[in-house]
This record gives sequence, structure tokens and C-alpha cells, in this order.
Amino acid sequence: MMNLNALKIDPEFQGKIPPLNFEEEQQLEQNILHEGRLLNPIIIWNGFILDGHTRYRILRKHPFIVYQIQEIELDNRYAALSWICQNQLGRRNLDPERRKFLMGKAYENEKLSIGAPIGNQNGLKQCVQNEHIELASRTCEKIAKRNGVAPSTVRRAERYAKGVDAAETAVPGAMEEILSGHIKATDAEITALAKMPKEEIPAIIEELRKPKQERQAKSKPPKP
Repeated sequence: MMNLNALKIDPEFQGKIPPLNFEEEQQLEQNILHEGRLLNPIIIWNGFILDGHTRYRILRKHPFIVYQIQEIELDNRYAALSWICQNQLGRRNLDPERRKFLMGKAYENEKLSIGAPIGNQNGLKQCVQNEHIELASRTCEKIAKRNGVAPSTVRRAERYAKGVDAAETAVPGAMEEILSGHIKATDAEITALAKMPKEEIPAIIEELRKPKQERQAKSKPPKP
């Protein structure tokens, strides 16, 4: 059995997984202690945890608990990120915002794992524009089918995810506010952030934190 100390945590991997609140984590810990073992294995790739960060934390506190580690093979880091997102999408209790974000990130990372257009340094390999368009289209259809939605929904989800990423880059912590519903914004408002200059985003996030009624009242022209 692999030693727990050999496992590694990647902040980007962990950041794609909805955090449990205090009560949920306490309940999980009690359930595991009652069983004396993990019912689900910790899933890893190249020594990095893909699924089971909370279970790993609980194991570190209670070394006597029986556990299993399952290592899976994936082509690269982007494929690992896509796997994490798709694995989370298989859970039922996701908020709509988080579901959109994860679907968008699954699509974005799966595309990067197979290649990027020539000139784009993000993908692990580069391909000509037409080949990339065809690969992206097939990937989009695959993710749409996997999640029971239309390909257009997947493409919109990717644009939404880019907006969330832009918000998080400019205002650390904004991602969780958006995905947990504390910031109530339309898809268009979030998507638009991806095209905004970074220095303008904090003020927009501050505005989006206000109740919708307050924002709508502000945007209406004064009556003559």
C-alpha cells in the first residue's frame, strides 16, 4: 500500500473541487471513524490526489483507518484537470453555477490535452488551425453527450469559466463567491469579465456583490 506521506496536493487540482462546509466535513469524519475504513479509495495520478482531498486530511488525523489508493493513467496534466472536472460533474448536489464552470473547464482542458493551434503555447502540442477546429468540435460533442446537454451549452460554459477565472485572477476568492451563489450575476455578466482589463475587474466584482435590486435601481435612468 502506498504511504500517505508520498501523496501530493496540487492547488490547481484541489481548486476544481467544491469544498465541504464545516458540518459536512465533521459528518464525513464521523462516518469514516464509525466504519474504521474509507468506503471510497483516494484516486491519484503521478502521486497527485485527483479525488479524496478531504478523506486524505481525515486519514492524516487518524492513521489507524484502513484506506485504499487507486492510481489512474492519464496522458498529461490537462487530461488530469479534465478528469477532475468530469468526476465532479457526476455528483448530483452541484449548484448550477459550479456545474457550468466545471463543464467549461473540462472542455478547455480536454482541448489543451490534445493540442492547441500553431502559435498558442498553452497546449502540449500544436496543430494546424483546421485540424484544431475539428478536434475541438469532436471534444465538444463528446463532453456534451457525457453530460446530456447540447454542444452550444458546452461552448457557453467554457466562456463562463473563462470569466470566472478572470474574476479569481483579479480578486482572489471571487471564484468561490460566484460558484456558491453569494455573487448573484447573470451568465453574460460573468462571461464579460474575460474581456475586461484586469485592473477594472475589482470594481465590477464589488458592484456584482450588491443585491440585484440595488444594481437595477442604479442602472435605471432617473425619471424626468
